[in-house]
Amino acid sequence: MAEKKKSDAKKLQEQLFYKKKNTCEEVSATEIKKCDKFCEGYKTFLDGSKTEREAVINAVELAKKNGFKEYKAGKALKAGDKVYTVNRGKAVILAVIGKEPIENGVKIAAAHIDSPRLDLKQCPVYEDNDIALFKTHYYGGIKKYQWTALPLALHGVIVKSDNTTVNVCVGEDDNDPVFCVTDLLPHLATAQMERKAPQIIRGEELNILIGSRPFKADDISEKVKLNILNILFEKYGITEADFLSAELEAVPAHKARDVGFDRSMIGSYGHDDRVCSYTALMATFDCKAPNKTVVTVLTDKEEIGSDGNTGLNSSYLKYFIYELAKQSKVDGWTVLSKSECLSADVNAAFDPTFPDVNEKNNTAYINKGVCVTKYTGSRGKAGTSDASAEFTGKVRNLLDKNGVIWQTGELGKVDAGGGGTVAMYIANLNVDVIDVGVPVLSMHAPFEVVSKLDVYMAYRAFLVFMEE
Repeated sequence: MAEKKKSDAKKLQEQLFYKKKNTCEEVSATEIKKCDKFCEGYKTFLDGSKTEREAVINAVELAKKNGFKEYKAGKALKAGDKVYTVNRGKAVILAVIGKEPIENGVKIAAAHIDSPRLDLKQCPVYEDNDIALFKTHYYGGIKKYQWTALPLALHGVIVKSDNTTVNVCVGEDDNDPVFCVTDLLPHLATAQMERKAPQIIRGEELNILIGSRPFKADDISEKVKLNILNILFEKYGITEADFLSAELEAVPAHKARDVGFDRSMIGSYGHDDRVCSYTALMATFDCKAPNKTVVTVLTDKEEIGSDGNTGLNSSYLKYFIYELAKQSKVDGWTVLSKSECLSADVNAAFDPTFPDVNEKNNTAYINKGVCVTKYTGSRGKAGTSDASAEFTGKVRNLLDKNGVIWQTGELGKVDAGGGGTVAMYIANLNVDVIDVGVPVLSMHAPFEVVSKLDVYMAYRAFLVFMEE
């Protein structure tokens, strides 16, 4: 009798308790192979998209291969049409026109393609004790000490005095030089190590080493700086003044690599948030004949608050949807009020080495599927939209019905920190929105880690949302 009661209790427990699934245990070997194959394309995208500009170029190239055409304002669109539009080279919107009238709303997937990095200052080049360096201003939330003694590549554009543009990418090819921020040797770092952690390396100490050989001359100073500028002039036709109108970003020079003996994870720079950008992009391509129009936006500036005309705190997404509505003689606000959005952004994965920052019942874990985050923000839910119970329930049921393995999670314990996404900017347009994305280890570090299975589940989540 005791055994029978225990068995009944166990059945009741299984019925009533919520338990996060383990993707590895739930997914077949065939599905895991699909996942691994999918992630090979993702790694290629990562390696070629280390800046927002490069991500846009690669997204558009992939879009064209999948039948997308550049959108022309005023051109009539019909169900099945696939279009894209680029905002200033740093953001892109893609749309697949649905079968239903647009007044029923659209399905939005919104991800960001900028990542933390080191930006060059406008007057970056200087020489100090026969060494040439770049001055930088870090972009986004970083642990500054993580960016020292690390091979860096230089990416970006320079607009010259004659208004011509020079594209720069140095450090990615095996034959290229790389750059780095130097650090003190432990033997001489006693005073440095007594600083508080955020000050171990200060912002003004993130200076990039770029050269040490002098120009051959006897009658001038700053010979090393002159030699570097002469090399740049011969290669790119630029002078020091051209840095005033340049956007140059120093990023880790390494490529995406499999992590672990089982190759179950990917380590790379830029998972936040190119992992959600790529999965949303692929879902958009694979969504062949949606009922509602699908709008996918890959945006800039999220890491610094989404401000600026290429960030989602601007109006370019709203204006695009208004333009689609105008063709059907419908008010844009009517379309937005009936629209739904997955804010495609990453969440922090539980790290067993640092368990104290998480509340284990409400955190995301590697290999337990895509993470649905009802609210982000910090302290008393500041800086978030907090999805409604109704929309959360709808997304939950959609994922369950389609066999997408998912979990829920917050960004750390209450008052332990927190963070935000673009969700609130889209919610401010009167759109139902919730965060959905991949859990990440070492988020915002030069080498972040994600699970291949979680990446694939994110792709599946975006696809079933678009196809509903």
